[in-house]
Amino acid sequence: MMERTDRHFRTLFRLMSRHARLTTEMIHAGALVHGDARRFLAHGQDPGATAIQLGGDKAEDLALASRMAVDAGYDEVNLNVGCPSERVQQGRFGAILMREPHVVADLVAHLRAVVAVPVTVKHRIGVDDFDAVEDLFAFVDIVAAAGCDRFIVHARKAILCGLSPAENRTIPPLRYADVYALAARRPDLAFEINGGIADLPAATPHLNHVDGVMVGRAAWDRPLSFTAVDSDLYGDHHEIPKLADLAEMMGAWGAASGEPHRAARALLNVTTGLPGARAWRQHLTDALRPATGVDGLLVGIRDGLRAVEAASNGRPKGRRTSDDGGHPYPSVP
Repeated sequence: MMERTDRHFRTLFRLMSRHARLTTEMIHAGALVHGDARRFLAHGQDPGATAIQLGGDKAEDLALASRMAVDAGYDEVNLNVGCPSERVQQGRFGAILMREPHVVADLVAHLRAVVAVPVTVKHRIGVDDFDAVEDLFAFVDIVAAAGCDRFIVHARKAILCGLSPAENRTIPPLRYADVYALAARRPDLAFEINGGIADLPAATPHLNHVDGVMVGRAAWDRPLSFTAVDSDLYGDHHEIPKLADLAEMMGAWGAASGEPHRAARALLNVTTGLPGARAWRQHLTDALRPATGVDGLLVGIRDGLRAVEAASNGRPKGRRTSDDGGHPYPSVP
């Protein structure tokens, strides 16, 4: 997600999960080749398994960007063929390329020839009137023949004219059954499902049909609803940092990274569903102001934590809270 899953948000998520595979925001290959590669390739703290998601239609730029990413430590190259924004369409990449599966296949084959890590494709179930199940299977078969290691399928089609990117995430109906059919009829291929998955309990049933689940907006909007990923999906019952510890660790990361404002932004939604969440966001928003720096971030975090603790202590009995206002249980309302 552009301007969302940067290295700061990935650091936040990695503090909660040792095992989740993380993915960068979509980066145009040209921005790496001709722009500030150091900024785009920078990792979060303890990156673990992390894919770089690239956009573009120029094989040479994509190949060079992929090699740069692998040299920087990314262990998967993901080609975005699902973004429906008008600007992306004008650049001839993203979802518009689903109309040209042979072009996508050529790009995948080119990448497979230059990097030794998995090359994957994120796409929609279709675009505009190119949305029949037969079209989806044809797209997957052509791209699979080029060596695609895994398909991440957003279970909505994209409508390229008339809908904004936000509308394209809500208006076209979800068609999970189409993705399940891909996995069932192409058992030799690997599929992940994406789209409309709100939390971990909503994600896990999909694993009865597909190999994995990708969550985007829900993880940004309610990050603490995914704290049980390691215990529920990987059997690793390590201790999850309490909210106060998580926030302080992100404050320290913001100072070490030299980008405290971006670290503050990654923290904005960690109290969603908790009493005092509005006050928390206000304190963090104050920390995002240009005049503040590391000290402002730490002040914002600590003032926000006090607001959450005060609101939690004043909550009427009989309503759920996290234990002592600290542990980020995924079941907080």
